[in-house]
Amino acid sequence: MLPESNTLRRIVGMALREDIGTGDVTTLATVDPAAVGRARMVAKAYGVVAGLPVVEEVFRQVDPAVTVMLTVNDGARVGPGETLCDIEGPAQSILTGERVALNFLQRLSGVATRTARFVEQVAGTGARIVDTRKTTPGMRALEKYAVTVGGGRNHRIGLYDAVMIKDNHIVAAGGIAPAVERARRLVPHTMTITVECESLGQVDEALAAGADILLLDHMDNPTRAEAVRRAKGRALTEASGEITEETTAAIAATGVDILSIGALTHSAVALDISLDMIAIEARL
Repeated sequence: MLPESNTLRRIVGMALREDIGTGDVTTLATVDPAAVGRARMVAKAYGVVAGLPVVEEVFRQVDPAVTVMLTVNDGARVGPGETLCDIEGPAQSILTGERVALNFLQRLSGVATRTARFVEQVAGTGARIVDTRKTTPGMRALEKYAVTVGGGRNHRIGLYDAVMIKDNHIVAAGGIAPAVERARRLVPHTMTITVECESLGQVDEALAAGADILLLDHMDNPTRAEAVRRAKGRALTEASGEITEETTAAIAATGVDILSIGALTHSAVALDISLDMIAIEARL
């Protein structure tokens, strides 16, 4: 789901302030303030589009006189040469908002495109592809939105909406059982508790402690498959750790319910998209 309007305005506003500062000196010095421009955003590679509503918000904040007309919607699969949107309005304003709009659209489309490739690898297995908290600071809401556009699902949004007991928590708490017991006393019954497991011994401990989800971290596939067998009907299983497009299908075949993949966001390559000015007219 796209972030609520106040969040979107805040993120876009921060990016514009960072880029424009006291003014776009190049555009102000070279472009007639009376000029009206027409431009289009064009895909230069194959991918899944995400972030067009963010492009609209960028130009809304730069200048409400700029009009953005979408020719595709988020989630569309596009190829080189395909127009994503047409833009009309004061030429200065189009040029001032160009880079920030492209940064958002390229980044988010890259996340959606990479997610879609992972989702294709698990088709028919029942496994879900989910993201992690390994997001760009300040961009989490938008990057997690892009994951859903690509067909993936969201893991916890932050530290506040689910319990995830990892290796360092286990050490600090004195073991899996006491960590789960303390979490159960603190959090509401509606909140899930995940325990990271690096061995079948830890799987057994987490199941005995009543964990809702087992995070099977860096296990080989035979061990994952055995962990899934032991957890069946007792807890969900989640594979994590160095999952690639090449290994995804085999991991999903072990029967895990979830594959959580940090690379959806931390290693996505921006989709190549350009903004091309196609006409400049003097305002009458």
